[in-house]
Amino acid sequence: MPATAVLRSEWIKIKTLRGTVWSLAAVLLLTVGFSAFANGAFGEAESDNGDFDPLFSVFIGMSPGQIAAIAFGTLALSSEYVSGGIRASLAAVPRRGAFYAAKLANVAGLAFAIGLLTTFGSFFLSGALLGEKALSIGDDGALRACVGGAAYLALMAVFATGLTAVLRSGMAVLSILIPFILVVSFVIGTGAAGVADYLPDRAGQQIIYADPPASLNPWAGLAVTAAWAAAAALAGWWSLRRRDA
Repeated sequence: MPATAVLRSEWIKIKTLRGTVWSLAAVLLLTVGFSAFANGAFGEAESDNGDFDPLFSVFIGMSPGQIAAIAFGTLALSSEYVSGGIRASLAAVPRRGAFYAAKLANVAGLAFAIGLLTTFGSFFLSGALLGEKALSIGDDGALRACVGGAAYLALMAVFATGLTAVLRSGMAVLSILIPFILVVSFVIGTGAAGVADYLPDRAGQQIIYADPPASLNPWAGLAVTAAWAAAAALAGWWSLRRRDA
């Protein structure tokens, strides 16, 4: 089967699964909605704080939004194992590397596309609620944060897909990643900030700050997240090649 046909078949699978469609929609709705609510309700009061970062403020909904991105990346592959469809998929595409690459390409591409809608939507909608503190897209770091934020969401989705290939269980992946991001990362960041700077979520989110609080600059932080995603993807490739379906 040619590469274009494999890519198309994976695209059809993803768009016909309700879980993946809803998780992608949740990336947009949670990020934009939470950012708008937070800035509308508290933005004016917070803007008087000396540590206020207006750029990060318009992307504050990225925290719940990234959970939806992780769910999307997980469901895109775990559905194959839950339904037993992985056997049919590998029978149709015996080259496991081609199947896996097509899956990752679709996950990354769709997450990045929705991520762009999400970050630009958050920037313009939430930014409008900041009043005189509002930024324009031409301000320093604004365009970088919008594009980089979309890349961050895509990388987290790929990270989740790679772990799903290793563990073969969406429940296991979500049970590990969601508490890790919501609890463990926060606890480590409180007690050992230098270590936390290199965690996948905290490193990548430096891209949405005007003045990053970590020791990494925005692009270096995103590169750290990319390294985590690449490691997970490679581990997933090894697992898929070495183990029975």
